[in-house]
Amino acid sequence: MTEETPGFDEQQPQGQPQQPDVPSSGSEDAEPKAAPKEGAAPAGDAAAAAQVAGLTAQLDQVRTALGERTADLQRLQAEYQNYRRRVERDRITVKEIAVANLLTELLPVLDDIGRAREHGELVGGFKSVAESLETVAAKMGLQQFGKEGEPFDPTIHEALMHSYAPDVTETTCVAILQPGYRIGERTIRPARVAVAEPQPGAQTVKADGESAETADDKENGGPDEG
Repeated sequence: MTEETPGFDEQQPQGQPQQPDVPSSGSEDAEPKAAPKEGAAPAGDAAAAAQVAGLTAQLDQVRTALGERTADLQRLQAEYQNYRRRVERDRITVKEIAVANLLTELLPVLDDIGRAREHGELVGGFKSVAESLETVAAKMGLQQFGKEGEPFDPTIHEALMHSYAPDVTETTCVAILQPGYRIGERTIRPARVAVAEPQPGAQTVKADGESAETADDKENGGPDEG
């Protein structure tokens, strides 16, 4: 007796539609792949261009800031150099003022030494001390000026006596009463002098004599030629 395989010939239950047979294929169609989006490459180029533009702008800002800082540094360096020069100039000025004040207090002593030398009283130990003092004053920059016969200059001479002399053609220092002293270009005491001027009328008489000689030369046909 032959046994029937259960399930194959069984009837579908009443009231339910019969399901169609689905072919069982070993290879099912795969899902369709997404097609490449149009315009993807241009979008990437635009992003790269925007990034380059941003970096360029940042670079320009950095360069601008660097230029400003460099200018500030150069200006600060120039101000510092000016400050150093000003401090050095002020230091030299203060030093000169201090030296001038010290030497000004010594001028009466130097005058006494000069008078003692003129009278032949500068001898012995006093002479050595006086010469040492003059040497130190000279090392500190003290210079003596004022000589007989030089033209009178009101910027460096102080006239204490005045007279007329027939042998001078301009106001001249004929006697040095006290020598003048300077430090560099700075006069700390003018030379005190006696001055002489040409006698009134002397220039007129001399000019008249020269005019007469010139007139005689013209009348005689000029000076004799060899």
